[in-house]
Amino acid sequence: MAAPAFAQDADEIDEANVITVTARKQTETLQEVPVTVTAIGRDALDNYNVNEISDVTSRVPSLNVQVGGSGSGGQISLRGVGSSNISAAFDSAVAFDFDGVQVSTMRIVQAGFFDVEQIDVLKGPQSLFFGKSASAGVFSIRSANPTKDWEVGGKASYEFEENGYTVGGYISGPLTDTLGIRLAGQFTDIDKYVKVAPGTPAVNRNRGLKDFIGRATIQWDPVDRFSANLKLNYVRNENDGALAFSDVFCGPNGRADEVFLLQGAVVIPSNADCNISDDKYPLVDPSPALATGIPEGSAAGQNFDGVPFGRTDIFFGRLKWDLDLSDSLTLSSVSGYLNLDAVDFDSYSSVGVGPAFSPFGPLSAVAPALAAVNFPGSAQGAGSSDPRNQTEQFTQELRLASDFDGMFNFMVGAFYETREIDFNTSQQGVNISLIAPDPITGNTYDWYKKHNTKTEALSFFGSVSLDLTDQLELSGGLRWTDENKVNTISVPYVHSLLGPGPAFIGSGFFSGPINFSDSNFSPEVSVRYQATPDVNIYAAFKTGFKSGGIDNSALPSNSLSAAAVSGDFSSLIFQSETGKGGEVGVKTQFADRAVTFNVSAFYYIFDDLQVQNFNATTVQFQTFNASQLTTKGLDIDFAWRTPLDGLSFSGALAYTDAKFSKSFISTNGQDLDGRRAARAPEFAGNIAFDWQVPVGDAFQFGLNGNLQYSGSYFTAQTGLDDYRQPSFVTVDGAISIGDPDSKWKLSLIGVNLTDKIITNTSGGRPFLAGPNAFGIPVGDDQVVTQNRGRQVFVEASFKF
Repeated sequence: MAAPAFAQDADEIDEANVITVTARKQTETLQEVPVTVTAIGRDALDNYNVNEISDVTSRVPSLNVQVGGSGSGGQISLRGVGSSNISAAFDSAVAFDFDGVQVSTMRIVQAGFFDVEQIDVLKGPQSLFFGKSASAGVFSIRSANPTKDWEVGGKASYEFEENGYTVGGYISGPLTDTLGIRLAGQFTDIDKYVKVAPGTPAVNRNRGLKDFIGRATIQWDPVDRFSANLKLNYVRNENDGALAFSDVFCGPNGRADEVFLLQGAVVIPSNADCNISDDKYPLVDPSPALATGIPEGSAAGQNFDGVPFGRTDIFFGRLKWDLDLSDSLTLSSVSGYLNLDAVDFDSYSSVGVGPAFSPFGPLSAVAPALAAVNFPGSAQGAGSSDPRNQTEQFTQELRLASDFDGMFNFMVGAFYETREIDFNTSQQGVNISLIAPDPITGNTYDWYKKHNTKTEALSFFGSVSLDLTDQLELSGGLRWTDENKVNTISVPYVHSLLGPGPAFIGSGFFSGPINFSDSNFSPEVSVRYQATPDVNIYAAFKTGFKSGGIDNSALPSNSLSAAAVSGDFSSLIFQSETGKGGEVGVKTQFADRAVTFNVSAFYYIFDDLQVQNFNATTVQFQTFNASQLTTKGLDIDFAWRTPLDGLSFSGALAYTDAKFSKSFISTNGQDLDGRRAARAPEFAGNIAFDWQVPVGDAFQFGLNGNLQYSGSYFTAQTGLDDYRQPSFVTVDGAISIGDPDSKWKLSLIGVNLTDKIITNTSGGRPFLAGPNAFGIPVGDDQVVTQNRGRQVFVEASFKF
């Protein structure tokens, strides 16, 4: 529904302020489609150097993006509904659609993007047209296509706060009358992507990032009735650790809690400074006693030096073709292939600095391996792991759509997905090698476990639209989905001081196949009334479906060891999540379409919400289905091309009331019934302006600004006293001088100019002390994931 978060692009203004979207798998104007959509055009993305998914949040109220983590690698939520950033087994509640292909892994949020034509954010369930894992919405990216004439463009920027630079460019044009090509690439290198707090014992005093994106697009139009578009993408991302913007909030007790290990036999002081607003992170390196003895086959490798790192390779291909079977029937195909290989290493205690001590007596008698490297100021991080996520996915969609002259039109289609995920990691949940490395292998890790999940999904869908009058359209449809998953768990290695035994399984464990299957019908009905050419009124009933599955976070202790003994792995299975509800809205334009004003009201109920929490004392993941969440509210947006030539304003406001609406006993025993959902501020919005002023005939001056507001919100869903992010305001701005025909431009760009640090998610910091007899206070520290601080760019770009 919503207009762009920034002023309209110039080409859109020339076409009477028309923006097109594909919210119903067909090209429609933003103002006509009966869906709540925020569309952000190419110019707005370029003006503010938006090249990461997380950068979009300041332009879309009620959108929250969290980057980082050892499992899924990130999460996207809308209107308070999202998925865990921990478990790689969860599909995202907000589907990520890249050039018409739904990408299942949230590791994609860590990759940058470049040469994008438009981003569309569809709010509310979209299962009819986008299938499973679109239960809360869709985040859609459309990359640029070949141009009709030859065009070359490029840009280079330097960022002063993080000491980083970006260079990129493209070449696009026709090879023949029927064949076009576009080649684009971008490279980013940042020295201070994550600023490590002064005095932190870490090899990398600041954590850097390198990112390369390359894309080739081929457009083939051999005859009037057939067209094909092929896109091949490669992304390489390198960083200095998985934790990224992870700080430590010291909790109600106001102190930096110790790292409490081996049931209190080892206590390591914390180096956290209890300041989570300074953009400095206390991320220590692992203890030398734990760092380097990697089990054979694990991702970090036998010669690993113990320094945190991250590396992701993504290959993505998409082939789309359209064939006009007749003047009124079109057959369309979208084939997608994804191959992802991501590995990272970090110490998930986040903190820990020597000298460690033992309440039991001399450390040398209790933990001799630790005592040998226990010096004042030494790095003593614990809980390290090196997860490797290898995902291969193939999807195929076929659609047959009509374009009859009469009142009736239809679309029918089928979708198939096959996906395989290998999620393997060595972990330190006990940190037993503080006593001694494995006497048999010399390994310093507690175990090495491997999860393999194979998924097959098949769905059929159909929709019809009836033009009851010239002004009234009734449309509806149904999608049937059947999904099957098979998971196997193997544990090639367990430290010989731990297992086999009553608490741990032994080396060589294999679970055999663990099966999950489910099917779902997702109906949708909408009605649209065009009161005037510039006023559209709509209402829709929608449903959403997100498949369940088998948790791949289970550790060789606790739930996995219990399942191994009983042979019953049902405790690892989580059920599917469903949503239903609707919205009504009005989309208007007036003053010769110089003003756009849209508003919608929504009400949705989500049942069996998939939740994963972490117990920081027992160091166990807890995966389950919450009872019910209800989200309701309003979305308002506007855009105004003022009478002053070149000056435009735009803005958006979201009111969201998202609460747990049935009894929900969380992992700490509290009932969250009636509590607000995480990452769901009651009010959020933005207002922006874009001013382009001619300076003589040779230059054009540009000035842009955006102000974002968010109310306070919970950052977790573990209890009634979870950390709340206070309300905040951020400011972005840009100033530029360039050629009136966009042949060149010099820009100064500021993002988050007030350097406001905000928290997206929170959870217990691993290895907190519980009640004990050693005089160590019970811990309540929280790990909080945050946004990037201030960025100031100088940028030069050209196009001819």
